[in-house]
Amino acid sequence: MATLNYNHLRYFWAVARLGNLTRAAEQLHLSQSAVSVQLQKLERQIGHKLFERSGKALILTEAGKIALDYADTVFKAGDELLGTLKGNFLTNRQILRVGALPTLSRNFQLEFLRPILARPDVEIVVRSGAMRELLAQLDAHTLDIVLANTPAPRDSHSILRNHLIDEQPVSLVGHPKRGRKKFLFPEDLQTWPLLLPSMESDIRLAFDRVLERAGIHPLILAEVDDMAMLRLLARERQALTVVPPIVVQDELENKILVEYCRIGEVSERFYAIVQKRRFPNKLLAELLQ
Repeated sequence: MATLNYNHLRYFWAVARLGNLTRAAEQLHLSQSAVSVQLQKLERQIGHKLFERSGKALILTEAGKIALDYADTVFKAGDELLGTLKGNFLTNRQILRVGALPTLSRNFQLEFLRPILARPDVEIVVRSGAMRELLAQLDAHTLDIVLANTPAPRDSHSILRNHLIDEQPVSLVGHPKRGRKKFLFPEDLQTWPLLLPSMESDIRLAFDRVLERAGIHPLILAEVDDMAMLRLLARERQALTVVPPIVVQDELENKILVEYCRIGEVSERFYAIVQKRRFPNKLLAELLQ
């Protein structure tokens, strides 16, 4: 295969970033036809279409999005070379873009990413949002992976893949007991106030079923859809919190909170959601092993 023509790549880079052939040609001080010819030569060399037309707009194909990532890296490397020679050292990095639901434990996210955290050649971008928003970004290739505690909806034509990467028990945790009798589950929940995940959580739905079967009507102090906030409330309030222990592992290790009991019928599953792609981010293979 012939050596990549970096002039062709720069023309592609300009068109991809501006999203318009006319504006790119003006910026490059070339005619539209000249830029179009160079793009066609690049497409022939790499063997893939880089753009699809939608009216006057140019939409990147999957190959085009991958090429843009590499072009960004190439031209960033050029800037870093100049910076390095001028005494401003910058490190080339691979980028992993991660989306995570706000209901997902920060500790779990940290453990999942730990294999690449210490690598100086890796930059990690983490964004939080609702499932629909994150899946839209995954589809647009602005995210490489979505971490969630529910699987993404799929059908026979779906290109999404749900990887079950862990399943954690769920417990009742709270401040250490002082001179109280042994805690009885679920009977004592008639009188103990509770901090709970919101109704959108699978944990909450399963926990409510347990209480309903036992005929328990608890006193609920708070319902929270953010695990980080639930963790803070567990530290502050004299109440029991329904939570996977990984969420409060530091507090448990330091005896700030203690585990009153495991709720055997309730667990939380953790999923890594990826899109079936011809050119997946290479870092995913290491994380999903």
